[in-house]
Amino acid sequence: MFARGLFNYPTMGWRHPFSELERMSRQMNQLTQGLFGRPGLGWRPASVFPAINLTEDADSYYVRAELPGIKADALDIQAVGRNLTLSGERTIASEGETVRYHRREREAGKFSRTIGLPGEIDVNKVAAKLANGMLTVTIAKAEAAKPKQITVH
Repeated sequence: MFARGLFNYPTMGWRHPFSELERMSRQMNQLTQGLFGRPGLGWRPASVFPAINLTEDADSYYVRAELPGIKADALDIQAVGRNLTLSGERTIASEGETVRYHRREREAGKFSRTIGLPGEIDVNKVAAKLANGMLTVTIAKAEAAKPKQITVH
């Protein structure tokens, strides 16, 4: 007598090694089915807006943010301490009152995102450029945060 599954362990008082995980998976599917109508729906990670990439070189940090359809005058960008905050409002044209949505993933409204930077920054040397829905913010590193070449004698 052997248990079903990936491993053929004898059933002499043993439980299948993954039986508890399988049971929990079934329960989660039942829960999501009850809440959202179909198994697995509703358990996607929360989206963060705007999506960003944060990179650096020896002198600066670069934050690139996707902001499609947002105009430069609708943005508020602030650098404080080791943080950069991007705020604004995304507006989406009305589809009309009689429109019936089949899928609605684009949302309108105010947003604010604070990005913690890995080191000290010079808040007086921050530049931002918005082109084709891509915001690029260049933030100069503070002199203390820049790498120093040390000469060995």
